[in-house]
Amino acid sequence: MSGWQPSARARERDTFRRAQRRRALAVATVATVVVVAAVAYVVATAPGWERARTAFFSPERAVEVLPQVAQGLWLNVRVWLVASVVGLVVGLLLAVVRTSRLPALFPLRVLTVAYVDVFRGVPVLLVLLLAGFGLPALRLEWLPVSAAFLGGLAIVLTYTAYLAEIFRAGIESVHPSQVAAARSLGLSRGQTVRRVVLPQAVRNVTAPTASMLVSLQKDSGLISILGAVDAIRAAQIATTGDYNFTPYVVAGVLFLLLSIPLTRLVDAWSARQGWRGRLRGVSGGGVIR
Repeated sequence: MSGWQPSARARERDTFRRAQRRRALAVATVATVVVVAAVAYVVATAPGWERARTAFFSPERAVEVLPQVAQGLWLNVRVWLVASVVGLVVGLLLAVVRTSRLPALFPLRVLTVAYVDVFRGVPVLLVLLLAGFGLPALRLEWLPVSAAFLGGLAIVLTYTAYLAEIFRAGIESVHPSQVAAARSLGLSRGQTVRRVVLPQAVRNVTAPTASMLVSLQKDSGLISILGAVDAIRAAQIATTGDYNFTPYVVAGVLFLLLSIPLTRLVDAWSARQGWRGRLRGVSGGGVIR
């Protein structure tokens, strides 16, 4: 028995869709070439281009300062990793406390709301300055006063508030019927939260949480204002004296090498979990838009 063969109408649709894709690719290619050529022309014909090229894009200077800036970037990466882990754990705990309705946790809920409101409303730069110069003034012997620690602490305080709100939204997105069903099966309130609510909540907010962690990675460079020798501070030190700003460009490129892959991973995850990902199970759904 012969295998299945698409109908003539189906073959016509496939041919039309392939033609659409080829036409879209051609238009996108031409538009990209035109835009890139226009930008290159404007930059190359600018009166100060030669001076700017020497001051910002010196290959020799870039190779010279790359080791120092890369070493500083390693500090940014460590601050980012520690702040991400602490922010995720503490943010999830704060979200659980805030969504709990246990009367005994009322004081903690009030403190959680106040904490989230304060650190979401104050700019992260101001938190860095207050933590970096205010905490050492207390002269607490047990508190480290290094610029990297205080800067990381300020970033943790700020981003934990944002992550707590994201997790709270994920918890509240779980339908109450899930909780009712779990309780009807004999699960306690704590077991329901751990085994039913939190797994679904975390899955629902994976994409926005990952996006927040990408932002945290970029803001880890703000610790340089406290004197920590990270990538930005190393670039600033290398710039002193000759006023060649190529080290800043090198630092920016290194940050991009970290952030762009993370951003693309988040976009791919969002596409798989979101509307476009669900269309894959629909016949012909991939060409609706």
